[in-house]
Amino acid sequence: MDHDPTTVIVQRYLDELAGGAPSEPVVRALLDRSACRLRRLCVLLLTRSYPRLTKPPLNLEAEELLGSVVERLIKALREARPASMRQYFALAGQHMRWELNDLARRLDEQPAAVELQDDLAIAPGESDSGLTLDGRRMLEAIDDLPEDEREVFDLIRIQGMTTPEAAEVIGVSESTVKRRLRKGLATLSETLDDLRPQEMAPDALGVDATVAGNPPPS
Repeated sequence: MDHDPTTVIVQRYLDELAGGAPSEPVVRALLDRSACRLRRLCVLLLTRSYPRLTKPPLNLEAEELLGSVVERLIKALREARPASMRQYFALAGQHMRWELNDLARRLDEQPAAVELQDDLAIAPGESDSGLTLDGRRMLEAIDDLPEDEREVFDLIRIQGMTTPEAAEVIGVSESTVKRRLRKGLATLSETLDDLRPQEMAPDALGVDATVAGNPPPS
């Protein structure tokens, strides 16, 4: 059993939850088995989308974020019953973004006494969380994508899955995954066209680099 792919075992735990198994031990086993992939997603989101949170005064690390997200998921899975890997990792990604947004918002709301004592000023249009207004626009544009396209973008460009892995999780062909990713990137390029230097190709807007740090598909 230990040699089974993570996706198979995670799906097995999800099936147990759906079948009415005692939730607490199954949930903890589910989180333990998926911890590596959850940590990878934490690293990507934290370092690419919220780098300011990794610096003073928070000095947030991926392990700390993962711990907070696990606590959120334990509570959420007392009622939520994701039926598939697709739904499970979508739920996990949602709680990661909520946790990071909460931390960023609390940091933004802190008095600027320390910065003022050092004669530092926050540049207009930027938040103390490290996300500029343009960065927030990118995240909002991703959230506004059609569900199918947003899901593929999240799995590949944020969670770092390969095309075959994403296809397995979603339950569609690899060509469908590639098509949805292309459509999502085209939509983002059009929505955020004013952020792209004219000499850059539409697929190189920088949305993927800002959010996930992965190269565009060939």
